[in-house]
Amino acid sequence: MLTVHHLNESRSQRILWLLEELGTPYDLKIYARNAQTRLAPPELAAIHPLGKSPVITDGDVVVIETGAIIDYIIRRHAGGRLQPDPATADYDLYMQWLHYAEGSAMLPLMLNMYVGRLKEAGAPLHPRIESEIANHLGFINGALKGRQFFVGETLTGADIAMSFVAEVARAQRKLADYPLFDAWLDRMHARPAWKVALEKGGPYALGQ
Repeated sequence: MLTVHHLNESRSQRILWLLEELGTPYDLKIYARNAQTRLAPPELAAIHPLGKSPVITDGDVVVIETGAIIDYIIRRHAGGRLQPDPATADYDLYMQWLHYAEGSAMLPLMLNMYVGRLKEAGAPLHPRIESEIANHLGFINGALKGRQFFVGETLTGADIAMSFVAEVARAQRKLADYPLFDAWLDRMHARPAWKVALEKGGPYALGQ
């Protein structure tokens, strides 16, 4: 049985959504952030030394990193669902989005969050950060022109991976200028499986 070690208001919300879309049985263990530091509790370090979420266990197997977890669950528990045929060009595009979500797209958004905590000391960095956010959100918005999903005609793990990028951008009030990405997130949030995952995962305001 899969176990999701879920930290409130974190990237692991995507993993719950993925499993609800698949209808795959799983156990859920919820961990709460420290109210002052917003850091994960030390109990997560007992699951994996980094003490981060998401992390899943599947028997003796421990998997970290959102993209790797999505790939693992789809390959081992989805029976071919939620990813394109590996022999097709769509699969290459799917893998690009799966890794892009955390590999590139999240970096300027995370920098914006951390540098914002520096107040005036962080001011010199804001123009470059804002430029990078605009660069990535513009790229993503353009990629959704004429599309309902990032790859193909149905939901895939790429959409699951990209959801956190959109959610953080919205939390930082950056998404309204990118209407295709904004509308895409509304469509994802309207899915029944996403709503069930939200109920199970708890409040999800991303620090707002």
